[in-house]
Amino acid sequence: MSQHPPVFEGMAMDTTKIVLNNLKVNLVRYSYGKPNINFLVVHDDEDTGVKAAFEYIQFSGGSLIDCQYGGGRNFRFSHQGNNFITDPNSIYTYEGVVTRLYKFGNADNDEVLKQLQQISTTILDTYNAKQLGYFFTLHNNAEEGFGISTYLKDNELGSTADSVFINPLMDADDLIFVTDLKLYKALKAVNVNCVLQSADAPDDGSLSVYAMQKGIPYINVEVQHGHRDEHLRLIEIAIRVLYASYPEIKKGP
Repeated sequence: MSQHPPVFEGMAMDTTKIVLNNLKVNLVRYSYGKPNINFLVVHDDEDTGVKAAFEYIQFSGGSLIDCQYGGGRNFRFSHQGNNFITDPNSIYTYEGVVTRLYKFGNADNDEVLKQLQQISTTILDTYNAKQLGYFFTLHNNAEEGFGISTYLKDNELGSTADSVFINPLMDADDLIFVTDLKLYKALKAVNVNCVLQSADAPDDGSLSVYAMQKGIPYINVEVQHGHRDEHLRLIEIAIRVLYASYPEIKKGP
């Protein structure tokens, strides 16, 4: 059952169902109006992004794929009597799948690795970035738990970032993360918190690492939980920058 029913008249829904042993994962696509931007939310506890996306597509058209699996951040499931936990944003490379499973204290299991790789393939195929020409994801974070300063040199994710631009007038928890230099320069020019991923970023299996490996522009608009208006504002900025930087994307395939 979907976590978010249609929130306005005319919104369409379709669901791709995935079974991970005892965990059910639904990839619910919400769409409305003319084909436009396509959003992806991979964590089931980050609803501010979902609500901002709904507001955007209600007035501008587009779609959102929302990964729904019980309202938590991580995949939690069992296999052959053993419990497993992993982050659904760490399953897009083999290295990431293995590393994150070990991080949570899970023993290596070839069948589980294969299942997670199959799920990542299903998510990628459902979103279809190869045809779209980009990834556009939405994430949320907690107050002072994660933010733009996390990517500064010598901080937790310093090795992930090539460049960081900070607008001191913005909340440090609100930012746009990209893998493409053209996008980063354009975002910096409009004075928003932004991060450019390093070409040497550690392979954590995240969608941004996968996107960089495949040469597909990636955008993540990330804000603090509850900052819905700011999320929408940054979404609109990121879309303008994406279309200006890659006009062929706006024209469609």
